[in-house]
Amino acid sequence: MVESAESATQCGFVALIGAPNAGKSTLLNALVGAKVSIVTPKVQTTRTLVRGIAIEGRAQLIFVDTPGIFSPTRRLDRAMVGSAWGSTADADLVAFLIDARKGIADDEEAILRALPEVRPRKLLVLNKVDLVAKPVLLDLTQKLNERASFAGTFMVSALSGDGVADLKHWLAEHVPAGPWLYPEDQISVAPLRQLAAEITREKLYLRLHQELPYQSTVETEVWKELKDGSVRIEQTIYVARESQRKIVLGKGGQAIKAIGAAARADIAKEIEHPVHLFLHVKVREGWADDPERYREMGLEFPKE
Repeated sequence: MVESAESATQCGFVALIGAPNAGKSTLLNALVGAKVSIVTPKVQTTRTLVRGIAIEGRAQLIFVDTPGIFSPTRRLDRAMVGSAWGSTADADLVAFLIDARKGIADDEEAILRALPEVRPRKLLVLNKVDLVAKPVLLDLTQKLNERASFAGTFMVSALSGDGVADLKHWLAEHVPAGPWLYPEDQISVAPLRQLAAEITREKLYLRLHQELPYQSTVETEVWKELKDGSVRIEQTIYVARESQRKIVLGKGGQAIKAIGAAARADIAKEIEHPVHLFLHVKVREGWADDPERYREMGLEFPKE
């Protein structure tokens, strides 16, 4: 049986790339219409490839939020940047997101130089345009389009949602024909245990981002569905030094209590069940050089 033009479906992968803090995670959440990627002021909050799923007409769009691309110095940095560039190889479309307030700085220059090697069709997305004067935007748009071949240029505010619908519609028109890969009501590929850990990591950074290095990590150790419909979750926050453990706990345990309360509320909202959340803080020295930790995060362990 041949499908009619009206009933044919489309499906494709869209990689979101850009420098740290360009707004990729905020844009992903806006495109999906739900929180699937954590957002904090701390650079390199996104470590792994986060996949969010949206439906636009007959098209299923699978967005891949990537770690920010910058000049890496440490092993974890190299793994994240390698993961970001690797995501473009399997994508149908690649969206290069730029913070319009920042313009073309060193990280953006490096990405622009590498873009000719990216095979899929590329589009330019200027974010935070509501904070920039129009003449500046037009000048930046012209300069960027002179530097690379973009199939389209979009101006959005991921935070307010302005321009996001137009971007989503364009993407739906340009992904290939094919069957949907996920159920219509699925919005993320991340397992719930991983999503819960990421939400707690977000609250950790939002509370302590000035004091705590971003090398801390969170793992969901226990996920138990109880008879009353609630879920018992036990998580461990791993830090590199004892001094960091004391920061996470806070005076009289106030910091860890606040982090837990905020995380519990968000996790309960996402899984639509009451949550009993128990947080533990442990020191794990040298975890950023442990191959097993990289595998758990879905990253390749870079050799020196």
